[in-house]
Amino acid sequence: MNSSFFDIRPETPEDASLINAILDEAFGLTRMTKTSYRLREGSVQAPDLAFVAELDSRLVGTIQFWPVVIGASKHALLLGPLAILPAMQGFGAGLRLIEHGLAAAARAGHGLVVLVGDAPYYAKAGFRKLEGDVQMPGPFNPDRLLCHELIPGAADGAEGMMLAPHRTEGL
Repeated sequence: MNSSFFDIRPETPEDASLINAILDEAFGLTRMTKTSYRLREGSVQAPDLAFVAELDSRLVGTIQFWPVVIGASKHALLLGPLAILPAMQGFGAGLRLIEHGLAAAARAGHGLVVLVGDAPYYAKAGFRKLEGDVQMPGPFNPDRLLCHELIPGAADGAEGMMLAPHRTEGL
């Protein structure tokens, strides 16, 4: 099996319970305590940037993107969560979801995507360590803070606190 066996389509409201089951199975219930989850609280997903992977019409993976602001004005997308059913991991569905999502984000005019994750895995999709003094509202490992520039130079000058856009109003 390779990544071409997976169909990628937009997430629909009807997928919500299956997506939550995949997230629970892939990450466990403690996922809600992670800084990336806390960062998304009260926020709204980026429009048209949530996708699922299917194999034989069975949902096996999910990816979402969320708007964030770094510092005073650096707009970016936060990739995550990305989850694949454990039995389906290692066959390319995750990388296929990432590539599909990045292409859609680029078409929508976004310039920068960030995430907290495993550098060797995400490097396959063009991610690198985000340089600069960027903080998140909670514990995180700065060595795992990665970025992908959809527009060259989009990460230049990224510094400050990363927050959901609704938390930056009035700052």
